[in-house]
Amino acid sequence: MSVLRTASVLTLIAAVGLTGCSLFRRGERAEVAQAQFAGPTSGARPGEIGVNSFLWRATLDTLAFMPLASADPFGGVIITDWYINPETPTERFKATVYILDSRLRADGLNVSLYKETRDAAGGWTAAPVTPQTETDVENAILTRARQLRLSTIGG
Repeated sequence: MSVLRTASVLTLIAAVGLTGCSLFRRGERAEVAQAQFAGPTSGARPGEIGVNSFLWRATLDTLAFMPLASADPFGGVIITDWYINPETPTERFKATVYILDSRLRADGLNVSLYKETRDAAGGWTAAPVTPQTETDVENAILTRARQLRLSTIGG
């Protein structure tokens, strides 16, 4: 990339950043932050996550063995990167968890799992995941969330 093009790109990035800063100078910081980060069903106050904290923590705990690709505590979405179990190097898994409610409820959670298998050429091909596996992961998250909740009540 040429020096002129690099400078143009950096100038554009700086201009966009400064435009965003001007909102904060006018005293609109709280309104902007609340509009950006409070999900439609969250009811969260600024500085709080927008979903059930027990489900959030339980999801992170349950999927801790998988590399984390993205986590949005305000929207309630956790996405892992591909995980390869050393015992089965020809399979890999990825998970997306949606926390749908601010209450600790079984229907406030949706888990989507993706599986790929390695073919003879070394490429990855999509493979089916049994619905029971997704249910088992959901149940593990719910069980951990209940444990976390009970530990705060009893403690």
